[in-house]
Amino acid sequence: MSETPAKPVALETRETGDHGRRFSPSVARNREPIRDVFAAHVATTGRVLEVASGTGEHGAFLTDAFDGLNWTYSDIDPASLDSQRAWVNAAGHDRLKGPLVLDASMADWGVAESVRPWDVLVSINMIHIAPMAAVEGLFAGAGRLLRPGGRLFLYGPYGREGVMAPSNARFSEDLKQRNPAWGVRDLDQEVLPLASLASLVLLDVVVMPANNLSVIFERA
Repeated sequence: MSETPAKPVALETRETGDHGRRFSPSVARNREPIRDVFAAHVATTGRVLEVASGTGEHGAFLTDAFDGLNWTYSDIDPASLDSQRAWVNAAGHDRLKGPLVLDASMADWGVAESVRPWDVLVSINMIHIAPMAAVEGLFAGAGRLLRPGGRLFLYGPYGREGVMAPSNARFSEDLKQRNPAWGVRDLDQEVLPLASLASLVLLDVVVMPANNLSVIFERA
């Protein structure tokens, strides 16, 4: 890899609650809109692998909302893995699993490979705080691990055709000052070519609050 490896980062203050579960202010704001996109465009049943699961709140919230989802966490950040374990232990059902230790930039995702195919891969607010090698690896992994017709769901800030909302442009510059390998990606110029290489077809782009997008791909 030519890019500088980056440690996982949280760009917000996260509180720790009972039994080690962590809570993210951004998840509190975006979980209902993401739930609605899942219902309309992604899936309400099936096996889900989340890459870079963070606090673990999204998996807990969505498996509570949709009792047909079986969700597996993964991450490389020890604090996030601890929080995800706490959410698994606190769940009132057996449909939260993991977490797996998974580095998206690697060519082999370990346990996640051995239990493929997956119905859905999820990555929320990851690719702007990860080196491009991890973004490339995310799409390559989706191409390997998803069943035909399976979905890849991305959420976060993006540019479109070289144009970026002013707030996203400021955010991107701040990220690049933290680490030159980070930054808000351009969906059309940087992301869609990776999808094509992985036999992923763009299905939907849904405009979300605060200049974010939900992007849904299907495995050909």
